[in-house]
Amino acid sequence: MSFTLPELPYSYDALEPHYDARTVEIHHSKHHATYVAKLNAAAEAAGVSDKSLEDILTSLDAIDESKRTPVRNHAGGVWNHTFFWESLAPNGGGEPSGSVASAINDSFGSFAEFKEAFSAKAANHFGSGWAWLVVNKDGKLEITDSHDQVCPLSLGQKPLLTIDVWEHAYYLKFQNVRPDWIAAFWNLVDWDNVEKRFSA
Repeated sequence: MSFTLPELPYSYDALEPHYDARTVEIHHSKHHATYVAKLNAAAEAAGVSDKSLEDILTSLDAIDESKRTPVRNHAGGVWNHTFFWESLAPNGGGEPSGSVASAINDSFGSFAEFKEAFSAKAANHFGSGWAWLVVNKDGKLEITDSHDQVCPLSLGQKPLLTIDVWEHAYYLKFQNVRPDWIAAFWNLVDWDNVEKRFSA
């Protein structure tokens, strides 16, 4: 079985003006696609190409140590990017409703306090990586970050929402001003998808 690049759930220009079409196209068709190609090679070398992404990422310790790093990096790169694209929507933004909204209020005090804390985690993440809203091993909501392409699935967490803070995710439009990218991100969050993930 070989892994393939998932199609985006919207067109490259659908997230304008908050996320520019050129960045989305390069991010998906070049960066995401490269992770897929390299995952296929790494998974083949490690003998795990018959497994699902989720199986690979939740059982990395079963892979020979000499072959584990490229599998972790590229499987994480594919999964994290797919999850990121599905966290965004052309008519996204606003505030969550339903059970995830209640859980956010219970965990962080209010949506505004959650948004501030999540934005700070993303802005202050050092180097390349991601900020996440996850359900942790204790069943509680938590804001975390991960370096490079480490995936929360590998840490026993259930991801609900992420923002990509690798520079390639925002540099064409926002240059080195990561907080501007984070502010734009809030106009795109697909809260319906976050609710589905939380309820699943």
